[in-house]
Amino acid sequence: MERHADAVWRVCLLYFPCKADCQDAFQETFLRYALADGTTFADDEHRKAWLIRVARTRCLDMLKAANRRRTVAGEVALEEAESRQSHATPAPGDLAPKAFDQPGSFTSEVVDALQALDDPPRTPLYLALCEEYTAPEIAQLLDAPVNTVYSWIARGKKYLREVLS
Repeated sequence: MERHADAVWRVCLLYFPCKADCQDAFQETFLRYALADGTTFADDEHRKAWLIRVARTRCLDMLKAANRRRTVAGEVALEEAESRQSHATPAPGDLAPKAFDQPGSFTSEVVDALQALDDPPRTPLYLALCEEYTAPEIAQLLDAPVNTVYSWIARGKKYLREVLS
């Protein structure tokens, strides 16, 4: 776990600015690793690739679940708003800025720029730049054609150049 914990943590940071969500995804990844008794790894690099793939999948699943909850909550809120009077006074908590919703959010410009990217190219770009995987290795990790991975990486680099310059 110690050998690949940093890589898994960085993958989780790509998806969540909130530390608690990162911790949940991180813990789920290593829980799945602990429960994967039947899984055999060719070498340590294979184990790392497996952990990164599981972390990415877990993050995406968490984001989908959160989006479903927001959609359901939004539909309920819309119905409630329609039933209220149009001149209702907002509660003091309703006026709080959204920035306070997630205290301690990650503020690094590079991480913010990576998080602003869609996925793909977010994950392929991260794997290429930070984890130093080659495009063929990333293609194998993500079950995508190699040329598509090259395109994702190029698109992600172009976006980062625009945002960070």
